[in-house]
Amino acid sequence: MIKGTGFLKVAILLNLVLLVIPLQAAWDPTQKQKDALTGAQQKTMVALEKFKAIPDLAPFFDAADGYVVFPSIAKAGIGIGGAGGQGEVFQNGKVIGKSSMKQLSIGFQFGAQAFSEIIFFKDARATDRFTAGKFEFGAQASAVLIKQGVAVETAFNNGIAVFTIAKGGLMYEAAIAGQKFSFNPE
Repeated sequence: MIKGTGFLKVAILLNLVLLVIPLQAAWDPTQKQKDALTGAQQKTMVALEKFKAIPDLAPFFDAADGYVVFPSIAKAGIGIGGAGGQGEVFQNGKVIGKSSMKQLSIGFQFGAQAFSEIIFFKDARATDRFTAGKFEFGAQASAVLIKQGVAVETAFNNGIAVFTIAKGGLMYEAAIAGQKFSFNPE
């Protein structure tokens, strides 16, 4: 009798453990927050995770007052080109608004491409310049194209640092000059 009772207790305990483990693994306390995100917000979070996964960008995330993430910018041109994308602006790790980017370029260019872009703002003054709604890159602006396994060697220039990750396409000409941004607070 004692042997049978011990076996029964072990069997019941094993069934309870097997029942609880899948329930515990399936529970995600952040799922409610994830479900509340719009498609655009989810794309921003995916792009942000990709940028945060690059170890060389960690000092920028640590030092920056704010940043704007554009998960997908589409660019195309044959002589005359254009680009555009939507993103979200973060300050102190929280979303403070939305941004849109437009670019018009004239010159030797051919093709199409898509890329993600992040712009870091070194201090509150640089963030405020962006959120004033009239921020743009001049002719001398440049971005660092991040490639797998390549060290990122750049610093803030005039209070900003820009990085891009290619998503696809082929285009001769990859300057960010002439980008104009708008900002809409949350």
